[in-house]
Amino acid sequence: MRGYEDPERWDAVARHYATTAHPFTARYAEAALAGVRLGPGTRVLDVAAGTGALALAAARTGAAVLATDFSPGMVARIAEAGLPNVEARVMDGQALDLPDGAFDAVFSIFGVIMFPDWRKGLSEMARVTKAGGHGVVATWQRGGAATFLLLGEVRSRLFPEIEPMPMPEGVLALSDRDDFARELTAAGYRDPRITVVTRDYELDVAALDEPEALFGMSQDWARLSEAERAAVVGEVRRMAEGRPILPVPSTALIGVARR
Repeated sequence: MRGYEDPERWDAVARHYATTAHPFTARYAEAALAGVRLGPGTRVLDVAAGTGALALAAARTGAAVLATDFSPGMVARIAEAGLPNVEARVMDGQALDLPDGAFDAVFSIFGVIMFPDWRKGLSEMARVTKAGGHGVVATWQRGGAATFLLLGEVRSRLFPEIEPMPMPEGVLALSDRDDFARELTAAGYRDPRITVVTRDYELDVAALDEPEALFGMSQDWARLSEAERAAVVGEVRRMAEGRPILPVPSTALIGVARR
C-alpha cells in the first residue's frame, strides 16, 4: 500500500480532502468525542489528523489540542483554521516526538490504521497517554468507506476481471470487534469498548464533474484507464437516478480504552 505511505500524495490531495472527506469523517469524530469528557485544561493529541476533523471538534470543548500528521499539506490546512488552542505539527505517528504520558486523551480517526506499522502507531498512542487517560481509535470495516466502497462496488460490477488492491493491513486486522479490542490491550490500553457507527456518505452527484477529487486517493482508481474511469462515473450517475444526492452507507468501529 505504498501510495498511502507517501506524504507527498497526501499533500497533493489535501485541498480535495478538506472538502470531500473532512465533512464526512467529522461525523465519526463527533461520535468518538462522545465517549470522552473533554474541556478547558484537557490536553488532547490527534494522531494522523488529516485536515483536522477531530482536532477542530475537540478544540470547541476548550481543550488544548496538538494535531499531528506526516503530511505538511494536511498540517497546513489545520493551521489555516487559526484556532488559538490548536497547534499543528508535522510528525510521524509511528515515532511521536512527545514525552510519555503527556496527554489526557489521544485520538486517531482513520489514521493509525493506514500506517505501515500500525501496531507501533497504537503503542505510541498508548505511550503518550497519561495513566487514567483515554485512547480512541476509529477504523473502517473491511470494505473501507464512502467513495472507496462505492468505487469498489461499481468497479467489481463493470470490470470483474480487475483484481482490487488490498486494503491496508491495519484496516483488515482491526475490522473485527474482538480483534480490535485485543490489539488495543496489546498496545498498552485496558478496558476497551468497541462501538459500531454507521453513517451515510451523501455523495453530491455534481461532484462527479471532478471525479479525481472523489476517487483520487483510491489506488483502484489510479489503475483504471480514462475510458474505465468514464464508465465508473457514468454508472454512479445511473445509480443516482437523477437525484442530486446518492447515499452511501459506511460503517466504522470506534474503540475507546483507558491507559
